[in-house]
Amino acid sequence: MLGRRLHDLRLSVTDRCNFRCAYCMPKEVFGRDHSFLPKSEILTLEELARVARLFAGLGVEKVRLTGGEPLLRRDLTKLVAMLAEIQRLKDITLTTNGSGLAALARPLREAGLHRVTVSLDALDDGIFRAMNDVDFPVGRVLEGIEAAVEAGFGPVKINMVVKRGVNEHEILPMARRFSGAQYILRFIEFMDVGNTNGWRMDSVVPGSEIVEVIRREFALEPLAPNYAGEVARRFRHVEGGGEIGVITSVTKPFCGSCTRARLSADGQLYTCLFGSHGHDVRALLRGEPDDAKVMRVLASLWSAREDRYSELRSSMTAVGPKVEMSKIGG
Repeated sequence: MLGRRLHDLRLSVTDRCNFRCAYCMPKEVFGRDHSFLPKSEILTLEELARVARLFAGLGVEKVRLTGGEPLLRRDLTKLVAMLAEIQRLKDITLTTNGSGLAALARPLREAGLHRVTVSLDALDDGIFRAMNDVDFPVGRVLEGIEAAVEAGFGPVKINMVVKRGVNEHEILPMARRFSGAQYILRFIEFMDVGNTNGWRMDSVVPGSEIVEVIRREFALEPLAPNYAGEVARRFRHVEGGGEIGVITSVTKPFCGSCTRARLSADGQLYTCLFGSHGHDVRALLRGEPDDAKVMRVLASLWSAREDRYSELRSSMTAVGPKVEMSKIGG
């Protein structure tokens, strides 16, 4: 009940992923015997499109497709085409680990996808293989990024989660590699999402430190937010025109301007990335054919939200359990 605007909807289209990054799906928890959701429990393409259309009626202008790894969802291009028909949606985006992007970038673009974000935590192949923990080579992700540029996704956004003692020395190589105008580079503070990533405050590299490291080599100037509620602090390369940003939900939280609703692959609605429980939208969609009634429920769930975990983090880090990031895509 803090009067926050509803602008963004994150739709998880699958709980499956082919990576086992320690900060999201550590192998010791999500091993070979892990049970993923059965098909009957995952929202259908038609249900995903319906809920996006209803949220658009409540003010949502941006939909981001997430996972798990969304490119593992069969017929994803069909879903994108369905979303592209919703006139009120101004921005249809996708966040991917990039492993399958080389083959799918152009079909997704042709289906109506507007933008692509690729998660990439290192350029060094050894570090990257260790972080994804499935020995996946960084070169194939870089091929996917370039395929996205060639398909007309410009600029392509690159997200790097920075964890002290693991990949912070990759900050400058990433800034060098993605300094051109065809990229937007985002550095994300390591967050205590979920219950399995072993988060500690001393593993966080503050956004201010990240910017200072980059400024040792590059001249940067601040940029204004693109829209109210944008979470990144933005900067422009004075030479070259590229853009970087830092997302500081740990050191400088932005709960007060949060505009994001998140729907898991099995239809649970979360109003906070660090939420402990969701609201069963799947049952609502499957049991209520009246769109107006469903919209009233969705509106009431959003208007009643009081969550502001990041602002209270110092006193709440021991409280749990929280939803795993792999369920709602970050």
